[in-house]
Amino acid sequence: MENGEARAIIRECAAASAAGRTGFGEVVIRLSAAGVERYQVDFQLGDTRYYLADGTVEVVASHHGVVASGFSADGIAAAVRGAQAGTLAYPEFCRLVMAAGCVGYVASMVGKRVVYSGRTGDAHVEWFPNAKE
Repeated sequence: MENGEARAIIRECAAASAAGRTGFGEVVIRLSAAGVERYQVDFQLGDTRYYLADGTVEVVASHHGVVASGFSADGIAAAVRGAQAGTLAYPEFCRLVMAAGCVGYVASMVGKRVVYSGRTGDAHVEWFPNAKE
């Protein structure tokens, strides 16, 4: 896939997520097919960086806001379960993980996991569904 097409898919996925029109599973499938190895969401800066296998990076404006000072892995896990169950759209998921002290996360398509980070270096790892089977 050529780089321009990959960047268009990234922007389409970002827009659909921001509008709550698509779920994490579909986004992962589309981004992986486009050559994205991982992406990093920074809630404080308000952007998402998509790292492609060819070494290029696409930056897209994304959710931002005030992040709670305390870190709650349980709060993050609950938000993840809600998103997986389809009861939380992405905008609400972002609000909940920020309230749980998440400053950002890295989703690795290659590593099949998401690492959520807090202000003081706290971290919580969530594996993609069926990743450890």
